[in-house]
Amino acid sequence: MNDLLLRALARQPVERTPVWFMRQAGRSLPAYRDLRRERAFLELVRDPEAAARVTRLPLEYFDVDALVLFMDLSTPFEAAGIEIELRAGVGPVPLPPWGGLADVERLRPFEPRERLAFVLEAIRLLAADEARPIIGFVGAPFTLCSYLARGTRDSRLAQLRAFMLRSPALWDRLAGFWADHLAEFAIAQYEAGAGAIQVFDSWCSVLDPHSYRTRVLPYSRRLLERLREEGVPTVHYGATHAAVAEAGGDAIGVDWRTPLDEAWDVIGPERAIQGNLDPACILAGEEAARAGTREVLRRAGGRPGHIFNLGHGLHPESDPEVIGAVVDEVRRWRAPGENR
Repeated sequence: MNDLLLRALARQPVERTPVWFMRQAGRSLPAYRDLRRERAFLELVRDPEAAARVTRLPLEYFDVDALVLFMDLSTPFEAAGIEIELRAGVGPVPLPPWGGLADVERLRPFEPRERLAFVLEAIRLLAADEARPIIGFVGAPFTLCSYLARGTRDSRLAQLRAFMLRSPALWDRLAGFWADHLAEFAIAQYEAGAGAIQVFDSWCSVLDPHSYRTRVLPYSRRLLERLREEGVPTVHYGATHAAVAEAGGDAIGVDWRTPLDEAWDVIGPERAIQGNLDPACILAGEEAARAGTREVLRRAGGRPGHIFNLGHGLHPESDPEVIGAVVDEVRRWRAPGENR
């Protein structure tokens, strides 16, 4: 069993830095693009055998230390009675569009072990014969709810911030509903065989620390605390400020805009950290990708608790050979004076 990632999450000694990539099972892989010519995205997600196959596809191109489940953050919507459509360049769009109180009233409580059984079956298929840990995931309440508004990403995020200010009681109901149901969905993934859960708050970077602390942190903490109570190892991916770390998570995933050592100072040395190569380094080619990788590792300094990843997901145009070169660079790396 390759347990490097799980040991790093627990800040235990590791022989080398574990590495995986957000969106590693996606459009950057030729085999995935071939599959998508035959089947729609949601069709693949809802077919456990197909989802397990896509989850494993990265291993045909590069040797990562964990497999992240092939799924979408919006997968729980339909379980709660929200029909969605995935639109190119926009992402998940609710049908009909989200409309405020009436839609909050229509939210349907759900049991993930029943309504999302296809996700759990995919994890069971993977865990049965995979030596690497499977990473399950959910969205944090703020990021998940951003997909319920209309328009472009920026417009959606502005509408959600306005909704929180204009209707705090409704926001409490909406975010509380998702905090509780996403926690149960994450626990169900862990019970099915996921080794760790990543909680994505990809869009909380649009919030200043005060707004995050007062309106978003309580619900992310509620979700993460529930997972902690159940002993679920977690990575909390969001903005690089101390408030995100305050919400919880065994590791904090940080973006590329803050150097890794400075980000670690912000979140605290007692926490593991994941990141944070700029995805553009991979688009720039092998030389730039290797140099950027060495710089991230240099800043990590061989301290326990570092998981190498990007600061965001892989771009669809990323070259699998360059991704493989990054993996090779991580595996070669030894910090000056390091003996492990």
